[in-house]
Amino acid sequence: MMIKNILSYMKSLKKNQWALRHQEEYAKEQGVIMKGKVFFHTTPVGMFGSEPWMITLGDNVHITSEVRFITHDGGTLPLRKEVPDLEITKPITVGNDVFIGVRSLIMPGVHIGNRCIIAAGSVVTKDIPDNQVWGGVPARFIKSTDDYMEKLQHESLHLGHLKGEEKAKELKKIYNITHI
Repeated sequence: MMIKNILSYMKSLKKNQWALRHQEEYAKEQGVIMKGKVFFHTTPVGMFGSEPWMITLGDNVHITSEVRFITHDGGTLPLRKEVPDLEITKPITVGNDVFIGVRSLIMPGVHIGNRCIIAAGSVVTKDIPDNQVWGGVPARFIKSTDDYMEKLQHESLHLGHLKGEEKAKELKKIYNITHI
């Protein structure tokens, strides 16, 4: 039994490593509909729940770590004792140019419009119109994406074009970090 558990664990680990290197391919294999380039800033394993084929992602969608797309309401399970065929399952759609922050939950039936930002830790329970920033539990309107962009441009360090060590070097210079 112990060897069987070890082999199962190793298989799971191998799957996670493969999914991390082939994120888009993994999501497509699971059945997620991708209408353009999707950026996974984490492994997509476990992200799409039990009905990944009910999730549609647009172009230029950025999904960060521990985001979950939940297409069904598991609260129906104990109530099936009273109503055996009780089922709430709804598709989720995400538009183009969307960012979904760390540990956000996207709930059944939600449509996220184009050019939207979802703050970290949000629980999205209703549709989000185009060009909006939402956050919180449950997620609520914070500001327009245009207002958010204006704030970002004002506060920007203008390093977004840099990568890796080059970016780290500039950040250390800006914040006078010399101990590393």
